[in-house]
Amino acid sequence: MRYALLSDVHANLPALQAVLDHIAGQHDITTTYHLGDLVGYAPWPNETVALLRGFKISGVAGNYDSTVATDYKHCGCRYEDPRQEELSHLSYQWTRRHVSPTTKEYLGGLPFRLDLRPFGGHVAGPKVIGVHGTPTLNTLYWTEDRPDAFCAQMASFAGARPGDVLAFGHTHKPWHREVEGVHFVNTGSVGRPKDGDWRAGYVVLDVEEEGVRVDFVRVEYDLETAMHAIRASELPDEFAEVLRTGGVFR
Repeated sequence: MRYALLSDVHANLPALQAVLDHIAGQHDITTTYHLGDLVGYAPWPNETVALLRGFKISGVAGNYDSTVATDYKHCGCRYEDPRQEELSHLSYQWTRRHVSPTTKEYLGGLPFRLDLRPFGGHVAGPKVIGVHGTPTLNTLYWTEDRPDAFCAQMASFAGARPGDVLAFGHTHKPWHREVEGVHFVNTGSVGRPKDGDWRAGYVVLDVEEEGVRVDFVRVEYDLETAMHAIRASELPDEFAEVLRTGGVFR
């Protein structure tokens, strides 16, 4: 089975459209799933959700999705300095004001976890487990520098065994590692990458009898339209620069 996994769209409609167009051009993709954080930071929360629903792409709730849906006090995001914290709060307030009741209801109905059985539920495995942050919380950041022991602990919590895949996003930085036979895959970000590459990112995951293959894909999109729309909205202009620099605050 060959899956497309995408995460952290963050209301960047041009980036999402480019990724979906790219996926559509690969006729051997079995199914596409999202791993959350559909809204926040860009001005198309309702359009983003509508597009995913139109393509019948299912997935899980990111921290931004579940906090907006429940009117939580903040988005559950991590900040590197006081200015980033201030900007994050501005984004969260804007998003809560602008999501439609339909969008909010959809975000609230997203599950915490996704379980796939590529070869069918009548056999023991392998499994593909999808979450946003970790199997414990969608707010916890699982960065590449986490030790193997942390990965093994998360695999145990999720019930993952050798040959299984545990896929997630949240950090906006793609990476893949195998620990004790379990594949850990961060899919990166469609709409707000933070690895210095402005292009939208997603993962193509092949699960075959011979094993697992992970391909990281980057797609160019209409960056200027996204930046212009942010600047034309009440969102902070800094968010446009974050898109241009691939996540580098200046």
